[in-house]
Amino acid sequence: MRMSNGNYIAPREISKSNTWKFILGELKPKGKLLTPFNIISVPIIITGIVLIVIRFWKGIGSITNLTQEVPWGLWIGFDVVTGVAFAGGAYVITFMVYILNMKKYQSIVRVTVLNGFLAYLFYAGALLLDLGRPWNVINPIIGNSFGTSSVLFLVAWHFLLYMIAELIEFSPAVAEWLGAKRARKILSGMTLGAVIFGITLSTLHQSGLGALFLMAKDKIHPLWYSEFIPIMFFVSSIFAGLSMVIFEGSISQRVFSDQISEKNHRAHNNILHSLSNICAVAMFAYFTLNVLVFVHEKRWGLLNTPMGYWYLTEMLGFVLLPMLLFFMSYRKRNITLIKVASVMTMAGIILNRLNISVIGFKWDAVNHYYPSWMEITVTLAVIFTEIWIFRWVIRRMPVLREAPGWSGNH
Repeated sequence: MRMSNGNYIAPREISKSNTWKFILGELKPKGKLLTPFNIISVPIIITGIVLIVIRFWKGIGSITNLTQEVPWGLWIGFDVVTGVAFAGGAYVITFMVYILNMKKYQSIVRVTVLNGFLAYLFYAGALLLDLGRPWNVINPIIGNSFGTSSVLFLVAWHFLLYMIAELIEFSPAVAEWLGAKRARKILSGMTLGAVIFGITLSTLHQSGLGALFLMAKDKIHPLWYSEFIPIMFFVSSIFAGLSMVIFEGSISQRVFSDQISEKNHRAHNNILHSLSNICAVAMFAYFTLNVLVFVHEKRWGLLNTPMGYWYLTEMLGFVLLPMLLFFMSYRKRNITLIKVASVMTMAGIILNRLNISVIGFKWDAVNHYYPSWMEITVTLAVIFTEIWIFRWVIRRMPVLREAPGWSGNH
């Protein structure tokens, strides 16, 4: 258990302390309250909460521009489909550390798993917001009205089980925070099994999200539709997740510098350097696959159209260019260039997922869908709330800093 000054209480002293008082004490805000992030995020979160109440009170149509013809909008295209791709760093990093035994990434395992777990938790909440009848959320899980052989049934179960697996992976940090030595030992013993289970689920549900769009062949623009969407979703989740790791890690190095040991500070640039190489290779595979599909389907005639220009913008400006930047930055060990490439890659993933689920979805319809300001506000509120909780956990639990001595290795 950690005291307010950052020190840990010895295990024999834990029984004398009041756990609930400790937790309530930890709920108190720490640090400056009037920071630029707080000033911007708090009004948006409050406004988002009000809009969510209106949404459940008066129905989904009261704050969104969704219709029976366009049932999936920003909350699915960005909050869920895009967000799950960004959470892919968790399964990639845990695979490298626990399966490939690449200990150089050990210091970022917990923060990456935390980021992935919170992402899935909040995107599940966003999915609940998007359902016209939220009480029917149980249907995909039990197979009601869909059948147990449907893609949605598989995605729902993969989503649910993967959140549980990530919670188990992160739980040793919670046990260390509470000073629960015995619980920490038990939970640590479950970590490897949870990692293997989670990696298996990730490969399935990352591609499963893409498989959902296989049923919309007549609705998605031909430049973005192919039978290989599931594979593309899976491959892109690798560099999307690692780009998020680079981006989030670079910010954490500044914001939470007091939580990070000097050793891990020094290792940070080497980690980014290695991740840039993995991103470059994964993006090369993704770009090559897209080119092969494009040539095989003979889509040359679609390029000289407005949607064709938009497709080229995505593929050349936000896949090929950041891929080359990753290659260059890896060879020259240019950390700044790695960070720039990661931001461009993240922008490219957002663009790709929105092109498939929103922009290129029913692109030839007379009336196009545009998200309302209220949809955008709720999305920002979800993101800001996730960041608040992420920050709260980082400042209190041994995520970036070293674990207490009694816990041993992670």
